Amino acid sequence: MGTFREKVKASNPANGRFKELEAVVDKGATYSQIPAPILDGLGIERKTKRKLKVATGEVIVRDAGIVLFNLKGEILPTLVIFGDSGSEPLIGAVTLEEFGLGIDPVNKILVPVPELMLLMIKPKHLD
Repeated sequence: MGTFREKVKASNPANGRFKELEAVVDKGATYSQIPAPILDGLGIERKTKRKLKVATGEVIVRDAGIVLFNLKGEILPTLVIFGDSGSEPLIGAVTLEEFGLGIDPVNKILVPVPELMLLMIKPKHLD
């Protein structure tokens, strides 16, 4: 499919500090990632850890925290991995799903996609 870049603003929900980034869109990555020095500079709290399998097959453990992303004009919280210093920011599959975005591989752009709700829930008042 190839990769492409997308501008995103990352901000701390607690203090409003933000950073505009150019991130690689990588649907093969589960989570979005921003280098730890940037997240630390924004004051993002390390809330949890995630085990991640990298391209070599090695499993690594990285801290993760909640970041507000401003992506394509919508602002939502998403779980972001604290990446190694010098690593590239990236937008992963979880963030794309949360924003209702898919990838147009020909034009290398993000596009809105219908989201799925496969379980049909019958409202209680219809019982």
